[in-house]
Amino acid sequence: MNDNESKLAIRDLKVEYDAKGRRTVALEQVNLNVKDGEFVSVVGPSGCGKSTLLKVVSGLLRPAGGTASIDGKEIAGVPDQVGMVFQNDALLPWKTVIDNVRLPLEIKGVPRKEQLHEAQRLLGMVGLEGFASYYPKQLSGGMRKRVALARTFAYDPEIYLMDEPFGPLDAQTRVKIGEQFLKIWEQVGKSVLFITHDIEEAIALSDRVVVMSARPGRIKAEFNVRLERPRPFYDIRFDPLFKDLQKEIWAQMADEG
Repeated sequence: MNDNESKLAIRDLKVEYDAKGRRTVALEQVNLNVKDGEFVSVVGPSGCGKSTLLKVVSGLLRPAGGTASIDGKEIAGVPDQVGMVFQNDALLPWKTVIDNVRLPLEIKGVPRKEQLHEAQRLLGMVGLEGFASYYPKQLSGGMRKRVALARTFAYDPEIYLMDEPFGPLDAQTRVKIGEQFLKIWEQVGKSVLFITHDIEEAIALSDRVVVMSARPGRIKAEFNVRLERPRPFYDIRFDPLFKDLQKEIWAQMADEG
């Protein structure tokens, strides 16, 4: 795939940190393409630079070498095309649920009536129809995560950048939120770069899973997920193809110690 066919193109990326007079190479020779509408997950050992990669793509960190481009344009500053979802839901505590969700629409200058209508629609999509007037402190962790997802969908980015967004949730809630997100994403069909430690989660969500090496992080292996869509987020894990892929990815991760 050439860069012109990619929504996101990363070429020969290198990231270095200076800490206490010592230089650490976090990422080196990273090359990655994400097609328009493709869901790509990145897995790897702790400290391999997964989150650092996301910071470069989000424009929050400048690389020491190489390039990251969206639609052929090199990233400089936070691109308008990206929407970010992190472990912390980052909701504004003084705003109600519906006001948190409609915030991106307000920033875009959408008329208030349309803001409210779209925010209500998105709350329905994430199963929070009756919680529009609640404040974040009144919600469970899983509910707050749904609000954060609804707000990101309201922004309607071209690329979703997600850094272990379901990591802080308990196992049952994580499955429920993951299933809900997958159903919505399959309707929207935008590009996603998804960081996770969970191999099963990566396979269940993705079109492709990328494995990174230990620091300095490089792309060690890539796996196409040949499981039909739409797919059930939990039940797909019992498919023999899923099991085989899980073993292959785990073997690559295990080599990294």
